[in-house]
Amino acid sequence: MTALNRVPLLTRAGAASALTLAAVGGTIVAPGLASDAQAATHASKALKVAASKKGSPYRYGAVGPNRFDCSGLTLYSFKKAGKKLPRTAAQQYNKTRHISKSRRAPGDLVFFHSGRSVYHVGIYAGGGKIWHSPKTGDVVRKQKIWTKSVWYGRVR
Repeated sequence: MTALNRVPLLTRAGAASALTLAAVGGTIVAPGLASDAQAATHASKALKVAASKKGSPYRYGAVGPNRFDCSGLTLYSFKKAGKKLPRTAAQQYNKTRHISKSRRAPGDLVFFHSGRSVYHVGIYAGGGKIWHSPKTGDVVRKQKIWTKSVWYGRVR
């Protein structure tokens, strides 16, 4: 057996092959990837929960399971996905890892703001749309993001 044969395959193959291995179902341990994968799983579950509440009426201060205000819907959805969030949109913004628009992914939170004040939150659904509970007289629904005055946050 040569010395080369004793070197682990991954060491010889390099990072590009490691990515290929991961793509075909191999397991790779790298700093930060596990927590990102877990966050994506929670986000995906929360997004499905929010979508399942389509048509539920808005009620100020409501946190489900049948009526919601905006932050009540996000709190409820992430709780069902195994993550705890604070009660209000502003508190939720402060609890998330802030990300850029280019890094947003389905399941991330979308925070609507005026100046430095957060006043509304929804869950990013992809394609420039969110699931949210808009206002009194309305229901939980998917809607296009209507302003550029938004920030994005990822639940950790």
